[in-house]
Amino acid sequence: MPKILIIEDDEAVRENILDLLEAEDFETITAANGRIGVHLAISEVPDLILCDLMMPEIDGYGVLTALRQDRSTATIPFIFLTAKSAKSDFRQGMDMGADDYITKPFTRAELLSAIINRLEKYATLKKYLSPQNIINNLSPKMQLLEISLHRVIKQHKFQEFEIYYQPIIDISSGKIVAAESLLRWRSPELGMVYPTQFIPLAESSGLIVPIGRWVLKNVCKQIKIWQDAGIKSLIIAVNLSVIEFNQPDFIPKIVNFIAMNNLQPDDLELELTESMIMQDVNSAIATMTKLQSLGIKIAIDDFGTGYSSLIYLKNLPINTLKIDRYFIHNVANDPQKSAITKALIQMAHNLNLDVIAEGVETEAELDFLRQHNCNSMQGFLFSRPLSAAEFEKLLLTNKCLYV
Repeated sequence: MPKILIIEDDEAVRENILDLLEAEDFETITAANGRIGVHLAISEVPDLILCDLMMPEIDGYGVLTALRQDRSTATIPFIFLTAKSAKSDFRQGMDMGADDYITKPFTRAELLSAIINRLEKYATLKKYLSPQNIINNLSPKMQLLEISLHRVIKQHKFQEFEIYYQPIIDISSGKIVAAESLLRWRSPELGMVYPTQFIPLAESSGLIVPIGRWVLKNVCKQIKIWQDAGIKSLIIAVNLSVIEFNQPDFIPKIVNFIAMNNLQPDDLELELTESMIMQDVNSAIATMTKLQSLGIKIAIDDFGTGYSSLIYLKNLPINTLKIDRYFIHNVANDPQKSAITKALIQMAHNLNLDVIAEGVETEAELDFLRQHNCNSMQGFLFSRPLSAAEFEKLLLTNKCLYV
């Protein structure tokens, strides 16, 4: 029978789910918190994971993020268990790569239906694979992802990719000032595939280089289209992988895309993560300095979740610091998150950096950020990621955040 991992900090709930699943002859493993859950998922590689959303130490979002970044667990079906029913929570989880959501309290039938549905879809994927296609240490779904991704690149079917844009809002004015570009893949075999599922595979296989080139080229083209339509002063951010960043032709490629579309260098902002920079600090700083000298903006994404780079921060040639959603979630009510976020905002301002808060979902979180002079925000409170057409419509209607 399939092996199911239950990550739940409420002992009574955990035991009830355990009894129910064992009565149905499922093999089960349990974890009392997110940290143990991540460890068990990687060591045991279950067929499905049930995970509580709200937990101390590492919450459900943190568990999902950690597992989607590990090749061995990246495609394991993942179902959130939550007492929260807000649509924003649902959307955030699905955008991060969750497969389903079950709202507490749930019935035995609801739980079993969700589990069986996910396991059946997972099993169906195996039918696409023949024995000669088996790739060592990859799950069936991951094998199909790799085969499909190679097909897209080899056959130049980049039309299967689509770039979405999540608005970034200036908190003081309420106006849209920028957007983060986010890649989606509409695969004929797999349907909609989110970045957390295929980007790690693209990076490990080297396919991220042609994909990243396509993204940069099309983002620059889209900026030009919007500028010609009268939409000015809009910065578009593009996430980079470490492989792209270290390519010898990386800087000339970006300069070429900017020139081809008659853009200004500061129309574009490149988002790097702490871990990328910390792999080779001196080399990273040299590349970043060159980019900034050309007028291209640079942001540090997911700040606070990677390596401890505070001692390097004052030496990094960057324009923007993006505070990770982990610190923003419930920041108004969590004293530790509150203290850290206030310190990060103050530190960034002392270094003349703009600060963007990621994953803002509630008015309380926004009020906290406004009170402590955070420059900008992005998150479901204002808008989910949108297709280019939807985002353009938003821009033309001049939608603003309530100030």
